[in-house]
Amino acid sequence: MHDEPIDPFTGDPTDPAAGLDEPDRDDPLDPLTEVERQDVLEDLADLEIYQALLAPIGVRGLVIECEDCREPHYFDWDLLRGNLRHLLTSGRPRVHEPAYDPDPDHYVTWDYARGYADGVHDTLSEGTDEDEPDSGD
Repeated sequence: MHDEPIDPFTGDPTDPAAGLDEPDRDDPLDPLTEVERQDVLEDLADLEIYQALLAPIGVRGLVIECEDCREPHYFDWDLLRGNLRHLLTSGRPRVHEPAYDPDPDHYVTWDYARGYADGVHDTLSEGTDEDEPDSGD
């Protein structure tokens, strides 16, 4: 089973993206620092929580404002997870393109997902605080 979509051009000698992901390109990137690596691991953990909370209410993934092209990029849960794992193992981001005609109503930002998760956590925490017995006055 694959964690990421299978490349339809695998093994095709006319692959239009051939050479784009090779580590010996002209502009090699430094490997992730320990702090960057930890950030990616935290993003992966957060993504699991966000998907568990938001997928059941119809959210298909997250939207991220691309710093390079200044356009929103829509990622479904599995694609974003695959991209983060790729970054973790290779130290470099994947070449990306905006999704074709996504419905923005089915995607939320990282900040929205984080706020939603925090709200659920706070609501659950409040419920347990109220159920605790009084310390006796």
